[in-house]
Amino acid sequence: MANDGPVEHGYPHLETVRAAITALYRRLSYDTIQTFDTSVAPADVAFCDTDDLHLGAQRVARELLRHYRLPDARLIVGFREMTHAANVELAAGPEYFVELNDRFRTHRRDIGAALAHEVTHVYLHRLGLSFPGTRDNEVLTDTAATYLGGGWLLLDAFREDAASSQKLGYLTPEEFGYVLAKRALVFGEDPSTWFTSAQAYTAYVEGMARARQDERQPPLTAAGWAGRRRYARDRRHAQDHRPVPFVEPGAAYSFTPDDDGPLRVSFPCPTCHQRIRVPVRGRMRARCALCRTVLECDT
Repeated sequence: MANDGPVEHGYPHLETVRAAITALYRRLSYDTIQTFDTSVAPADVAFCDTDDLHLGAQRVARELLRHYRLPDARLIVGFREMTHAANVELAAGPEYFVELNDRFRTHRRDIGAALAHEVTHVYLHRLGLSFPGTRDNEVLTDTAATYLGGGWLLLDAFREDAASSQKLGYLTPEEFGYVLAKRALVFGEDPSTWFTSAQAYTAYVEGMARARQDERQPPLTAAGWAGRRRYARDRRHAQDHRPVPFVEPGAAYSFTPDDDGPLRVSFPCPTCHQRIRVPVRGRMRARCALCRTVLECDT
């Protein structure tokens, strides 16, 4: 938790974020992810200063457990002085003990954000889904929380001005905005009206621009002129140097020749980032087997 300290910006965890989205589709399946088409509603996790601290925290926890379809799980929420925003004991259940930073006693509107991260820990723990290493596993948790409809609260908790700052979670504000934008593009959801933080809205707009870039990478037909020209150059090089595989540094695509077959190009799906491999034969449609996205390509 960045508390009146420097807030990291940019996309330092982008590759891990993309790997986390792929892992969610692989573990949950397309059909299960579609059941999370509606985000946590702002009214369901609203918390005002007149609410009882402990009863209000338990109410918000129950709403988040309901969102993640964990009806048998129970969160026991307490508060103590600590460095991090929150902590959860990942035991066998069904009771899970969550400790929140004492800061939330007076910053109650952000309790939902802190609990969203911890409930996602419980959800992933029950799925048996994790990444090796604390850092990557926390990035996975933030990504899952955001992609499955609860993490917009984490982005909304980001506030920064000349005198103070606050950010929850391990992703940067722009990375939260990127994942939230990826979700919005899948479900047709517009979370921008929910933000109470102007900085959160700005981060979401920047994240959306980055997410749109994923949809404009060759060999997709939506790629720009410069990308298409570079792709054509790399394709000629790959054809001239068969059967040696060709990977252009900095490009998301790569070419691999089949034995006695056509040259093939592989590239990440702009929705789930699973690698797609198709023959090089001009305009075609490709369908991602993982997230079922139909892509217009010019290979």
